[in-house]
Amino acid sequence: MFIFVLTQINKHEHVMKRLFMFGIMVAMGVLGVSAQGIYDMSVTDGTGRQVPLSGYRGKVLLIVNSATHCGFTPQYKELEALYEKYRTEGLEILDFPCNQFGQQAQGSFQDIHRFCTTTYNIQFPQFEKIDVNGSAESPLYAWLKSRKGPDIKWNFTKFLVGRDGRVIARYEPADEMGRVEADIRLELNPVTSAIMARRSIRKYLDKPVEHEKLEAIVRCGINAPSGSNRQPWIVRVVEDRQLIADVTEVFKQENPEQVKRDPGFKNMFRNAPNLICICSPEGNGGWLDAGLLGGNMLLAAQSMGLGTCCLGGPVRFLKTSERAKFFLERLDIPDGYELHYIIAVGYPDEEPAARPRDASKVKFIR
Repeated sequence: MFIFVLTQINKHEHVMKRLFMFGIMVAMGVLGVSAQGIYDMSVTDGTGRQVPLSGYRGKVLLIVNSATHCGFTPQYKELEALYEKYRTEGLEILDFPCNQFGQQAQGSFQDIHRFCTTTYNIQFPQFEKIDVNGSAESPLYAWLKSRKGPDIKWNFTKFLVGRDGRVIARYEPADEMGRVEADIRLELNPVTSAIMARRSIRKYLDKPVEHEKLEAIVRCGINAPSGSNRQPWIVRVVEDRQLIADVTEVFKQENPEQVKRDPGFKNMFRNAPNLICICSPEGNGGWLDAGLLGGNMLLAAQSMGLGTCCLGGPVRFLKTSERAKFFLERLDIPDGYELHYIIAVGYPDEEPAARPRDASKVKFIR
């Protein structure tokens, strides 16, 4: 079962302002596009026409700087194979010839396009030649490098951009195309895309999550697998921001040194505006089911553009502080159950990079 803790919410939204210190970009007038996104930019096709990249919104993009007389030029064949294989699923390859590396993309756009279509039968869009580094670099590449720098080193460097406009990965020319394809497949599938994109968020906008979205997240959670369909968990969704503020005040008084170490401290739940509290039977009963439930919620929130963080520290505080007892009482947890963990949820105000995962711990038994 699940219950929403509902109160009147003050719907104040604070607009967060960020200062970007890109000296060279400012001089080039690129700062604006860096602070915005890929869909705010346009590129030039072979006829000189401006093509808004907003037309590719919702597509998975593989962006490549190419050359026709390079040792990596045969990659055109592999790129076309990818395009033919995944185009109907939403992949677009955007090709930008560049003559900056060894002068290996000489000739006009028409010369280059004729060579690529005749030799490799490419079908994906090809655009006018550009610079990818230096004072005349394309705003698109300035933006790509601001996400996945440094400067481009050679022809056939590639960037993978997700359906939501995030730069997912950068590949150097010698990287195996199999790795590129694997990442493309993950990004084309909305479920695996959400799994790969999710990060633990510790900075949130001062904006509550809409009740309808919280309801949808909970529905995804309670539809997780449960042994013998016992559904041993209970869920409490906290929308009462005053309740969060009140218990945070107790936390600040009892943990002043910890609060001082965090200059951005707003509340004890990683500053999130909403909480999802997962409870399970006392004595370790139902923990597996509770974990599966939370996993569904984390991914559902990610798919809605929300950030989450799974919290254990606040749970320990709530269980040990007598002055914070009112918070648990407000959750109305039935006898025989205990608060297991809390999911902080809100609109993210950061884009943390993925932390390494140890694939060596995985073995396939064949």
